[in-house]
Amino acid sequence: MPKSPAQSLPDTLLQDAAALHAAVSALVRVYQFRDRDRICCYDISVTQCHALEALVERGPQRSLALAEVLRLDKSTTTRVIDALVRKGYVARSPDPDDARAVSLAATRSGRALYARIEGELIAQQAELLRDVDRDALLDATEVVRRLARAAEARFVSGVSVGGCAPACGTGDDGKRGCG
Repeated sequence: MPKSPAQSLPDTLLQDAAALHAAVSALVRVYQFRDRDRICCYDISVTQCHALEALVERGPQRSLALAEVLRLDKSTTTRVIDALVRKGYVARSPDPDDARAVSLAATRSGRALYARIEGELIAQQAELLRDVDRDALLDATEVVRRLARAAEARFVSGVSVGGCAPACGTGDDGKRGCG
């Protein structure tokens, strides 16, 4: 039987990877709840906040480009944007490069809302980091950035960040996945 990719790695690297996986998983779980609890009190969802963030930070863009940034399908992105438009946080306008296309942009109130949410989250983060050694924090931040870039590169290249396990395949419904 052929070796799995993990079997060819040194035990210490596998142990370190397992420890990092557990730590990142715990952090992501807490942040998901934190983000939901903090963001939803502003009457937008976490996904709507991510869309608003993308429009604030990257500027106006078409729906398909936003869908790619958010890693959502076009119909889900449309529903997210429809809600933000209804609330006055995003505006649709004719795309300057293609009159048939629509450009999405954060409105003044959308930018202000995002600034409030981001400010609150950063202030909360600062409280958590108050007693962390600055050099350790800078090192940890760089490691997280490198991991994010590597994961993004794998995702963009089509490798994704974790292929389906060999036991996974196509289900009775014809869809791929593990279940």
